[in-house]
Amino acid sequence: MRDSRRDATTPPVFAVAALSYLLNCALGAAVALKVINTSRFRWLHHALFVVTSASTAVALSSALWGRRRRTSRRAALGLAPAVVPLAVIPFAGTRGRRHPLVALSAAPFFAAALALAAEPDRRK
Repeated sequence: MRDSRRDATTPPVFAVAALSYLLNCALGAAVALKVINTSRFRWLHHALFVVTSASTAVALSSALWGRRRRTSRRAALGLAPAVVPLAVIPFAGTRGRRHPLVALSAAPFFAAALALAAEPDRRK
């Protein structure tokens, strides 16, 4: 008999990483378009970046400890290239086009990880 709690342990980690990335990009875009002003709480964008980086690291590490081992390994492989833009973004500067372009270059990898984490395990 399969334990349903055991099957659902890995994919939420990838959802948290993707959600924090999405929120960080949305906040950055809103600030860039001057929809909101974060001059009084500039730390929020930095805090979201730290959460995104940490949740991405946890999602990547789930390849080692995830209960759905095959699914978590495939999703971690899909997410792994996102480490490069996340590592480069602090050095990309905040003015100009480079910062948002580097940040958005991680999007396909977060999307791939979500899609791979959502796939059911085909092995019986």
